[in-house]
Amino acid sequence: MIIRIMGEGQYRAPEALCDELNQIDNRIVVLVEEGKNEEFRNELAKLISEIKEKGEPIEAEEILESDIIVPPGDLSLEEAKAVFKGSGIFQD
Repeated sequence: MIIRIMGEGQYRAPEALCDELNQIDNRIVVLVEEGKNEEFRNELAKLISEIKEKGEPIEAEEILESDIIVPPGDLSLEEAKAVFKGSGIFQD
């Protein structure tokens, strides 16, 4: 799976990582629904960190379509309400 972090580039993510990211994504959806800003920010930072640490960076010269687009770490709780809803950005 190809994941783009807005403003930071693309990463190849193995299926095992995607399962882990989906769990974080599901927690973010609940936190956004509950309006828990600090906890939401922590989980979004964790999501981005996991992608960067465990994904394989894709060179900027390589043009690939992204399967998932992750918003930037400075996303506000209000903006997150439009992104992290339903089943989130990672589909089960």
